[in-house]
Amino acid sequence: MLTPKRQLGNLGEDLAVNFLRRQGLKILDRNFSTKFGELDIVAAKPGGFFKGKIEEMIFAEVKTVKAGVLLALAAQNVHFSKKERLKKTAKIYLKIKKIPPEIPWRIDVILVAFDESTGLAEVEHLKNAVW
Repeated sequence: MLTPKRQLGNLGEDLAVNFLRRQGLKILDRNFSTKFGELDIVAAKPGGFFKGKIEEMIFAEVKTVKAGVLLALAAQNVHFSKKERLKKTAKIYLKIKKIPPEIPWRIDVILVAFDESTGLAEVEHLKNAVW
């Protein structure tokens, strides 16, 4: 049985996936894990002249909080060591999936504030938040 915190996290990830799809991104993987860490969402920005070509890879870390909690506080949970794990895991993903090295990539943070009483969510997308 999932804890309430994990249920909220899963809901936030689902909302983030839908948000990214509306931005035109293709979701490739969710919860990709290695011994170094986990990538919540792996997406690709399609582009180029050939069908199926990837213009850019996006790795997204999702932080979900209940409404009323400042999103900035959720963003603070992506601290230095977490950023380092995300970068290492992203590089492993690129190698395992044989993504050509010329394809650019970035790590974004998606902040989700969910209001349980209304079912509404606020989503903030911080592009290239991990460098």
